[in-house]
Amino acid sequence: MPINITMPALSPTMEEGNLAKWLVKEGDTVSAGDVIAEIETDKATMEVEAVDEGTVAKIVVPDGSEGVKVNAVIAILAAEGEDVSEAASSGGASPAPAKEEPKAEAAPAKEEPKPAATPAPGPAKAAQTQSIPDNVKAGPVPVKDGERVFASPLARRIAKSEGVDITAVSGTGPHGRIVKRDVEAAIAGGAKAPAAADKSPVTPAPAMATGPSTDAVLKLFEEGSYELVKHDGMRKTIAKRLQESKQTIPHFYVSVDCELDALLKLRSELNAAAPRKDDRPAYKLSVNDMVIKSLALALRDVPDANVSWTDEAMVKHKHADVGVAVSIPGGLITPIVRQAEMKSLSVISNEMKDLGKRAKERKLQPQEYQGGTTAVSNMGMMGVKDFAAVVNPPHATILAVGAGEKRAVVKDDAIAIAQVMTVTLSTDHRCVDGALGAELLAAFKGYIENPMSMLV
Repeated sequence: MPINITMPALSPTMEEGNLAKWLVKEGDTVSAGDVIAEIETDKATMEVEAVDEGTVAKIVVPDGSEGVKVNAVIAILAAEGEDVSEAASSGGASPAPAKEEPKAEAAPAKEEPKPAATPAPGPAKAAQTQSIPDNVKAGPVPVKDGERVFASPLARRIAKSEGVDITAVSGTGPHGRIVKRDVEAAIAGGAKAPAAADKSPVTPAPAMATGPSTDAVLKLFEEGSYELVKHDGMRKTIAKRLQESKQTIPHFYVSVDCELDALLKLRSELNAAAPRKDDRPAYKLSVNDMVIKSLALALRDVPDANVSWTDEAMVKHKHADVGVAVSIPGGLITPIVRQAEMKSLSVISNEMKDLGKRAKERKLQPQEYQGGTTAVSNMGMMGVKDFAAVVNPPHATILAVGAGEKRAVVKDDAIAIAQVMTVTLSTDHRCVDGALGAELLAAFKGYIENPMSMLV
């Protein structure tokens, strides 16, 4: 019996992925545990291993395919002793319908003609709206002067979400039908629905749109003066999550200046004293390593700030799992140092070097960058003095770290020179209010300015 190889779920939240590369070809024999393909998620490229042995009878989804749904059949394996050509022709058909049929029933074709068959424009409008499938949500069939205005479901949906009166749009499709490009042209021209349309039921979903359509923007620029770079999965995920964060999380910001002289001195001494292994130091501490440790210890000392918000309850974490923003081509990823409050500086340093290296190679496992209780975003090495980062749920806090620089400070009523770093804590004000955020920053500042306390 042929064995279906399906698109694996590489994380609990994964719904689809890109099949980047097949490492086997049709006719190859594979054993359980052999790496057969590379799958790209929004943040990483991961290897997929065979779970059965047999011969690759058919590759259903080719290299480079995007948006492959989880559990979709991607290849067919002929079991030992089975005819390969027969397996290729008979496999792959049975599992797919079992998963796809329920979705198809949500929008049955039989219901499509109902809006057109309803002659009365009055009470029938409510019934027309209800008969539109959830995956269309285009609104009722538009009527002008008692006659139906012909428009595609996509055009009606865009018009509804953008507040455009579709009955005022001129159609350029077949037989004057209004299509997508007509609505987008109307939007670009400043068309707006009448006031009555604004009183329609609440439409929160369209507000999540990330921006105007490509066609609407390109009309503002001379052709040939630009190039289009398609969004990859990572960029789409970043845009979606950050927009959701700023729209749903009430951000609150607290900043403080930290003197670094004692920390830099201790760092230099610890690095100089590092034991050597294979003619290399066993560790090389960075300021960021000490920032991670300081934030973790501060969360240990102020446990009410080590939380995540849910509508039902406050999630109080027992450990400080610190995510660290790492810039990679096309975006960023946040690998996590788990239980950072319990780890030594040398362990944190070596762990971050490994995580950062594999992050840039997109080789992190989902559990290495999903979750966490807080995060650090350090732009000091880029010369940025201070900035405010966006909270990344389920975190309730994120610390933005600026550059350490020599500044004039007052000590004992006299002006002195000190190495100073500005940090800004962004908080989810629903669970970490101003006073609690200030308490957390005070604890963090204490560890930075008295770094020996990290070692005891």
